[in-house]
Amino acid sequence: MSKLVSMEKITLKNSKSVSEKMIQDYIFENPSCLGLGELTAITKEKTQPTGGRLDILMADDSNTRYEIEIQLGETDPSHIIRTIEYWDTERRRYQKYDHVAVIVAEEITGRFMNVISLFNGNIPIVALQLSAFKVNEDDLALIFTKVLDRITPGDDEEDEYEPTDRKYWEGKSTKEQLKLMDDVFGSCIPLSGYELKYNKFYIGLTKAGKSTNPVIFRPRKSYVYMHFYHIKEEEYSERLDETGLTYDFIPVRSELRIRINKLSDYSDHKDLFDEIVNLSIDAKG
Repeated sequence: MSKLVSMEKITLKNSKSVSEKMIQDYIFENPSCLGLGELTAITKEKTQPTGGRLDILMADDSNTRYEIEIQLGETDPSHIIRTIEYWDTERRRYQKYDHVAVIVAEEITGRFMNVISLFNGNIPIVALQLSAFKVNEDDLALIFTKVLDRITPGDDEEDEYEPTDRKYWEGKSTKEQLKLMDDVFGSCIPLSGYELKYNKFYIGLTKAGKSTNPVIFRPRKSYVYMHFYHIKEEEYSERLDETGLTYDFIPVRSELRIRINKLSDYSDHKDLFDEIVNLSIDAKG
């Protein structure tokens, strides 16, 4: 029979054994702990052109980027301003993406909740309250509670993404889904002459040794996402509906994402896929 126990809540700000850097590293290695969906950590301590460093940059499957700032103790005006400044810098530099500012703090006071709420009409902000509990003499449990959710109102730079290899993706996805990606890639005539390039957040392409991504792949545990760019929803939604495939458009980037569960999803609609791939290649120049 399970036993109910109480845990001692502790304050991290004045802790001698836990630093903000430790919290940052934990979040970076465990993105799901934030409760913001399936995120991939891109980088941490990202230097900003206007000065300062962004604590953590993450992204999700829809290429929404999350600019995350961490503070032990309660929020203060400089923390809020810094978070918004970093968010604004990133969205101006990389306009192809949606961006969300994320504040993580031990205590988000009522006063600053009101301030953040004022911004939230125009700036997508998520506020997460961090609580730490002593599990035993040496271990702590961290709990992130969303106390304020967002109100949804440069070109990709290759050096932003850490290069990886196939083994990394076998762990992130499965060998079966990578085989499915290989089969689709190998069957797609417009992609002849391209090679796969493994990055931390997606699998892109190279041609003649140069990175170029008219199409990218994101293998998951039981399917593969295939992304295309510069595709107009009004021109393809009806035709895609007829296929029965699962897809979605991200208008801010003219991006189309199609879910491939098995090779026949591609091969049964090969002409349509190849047409869309050709459009992406032409738009990429």
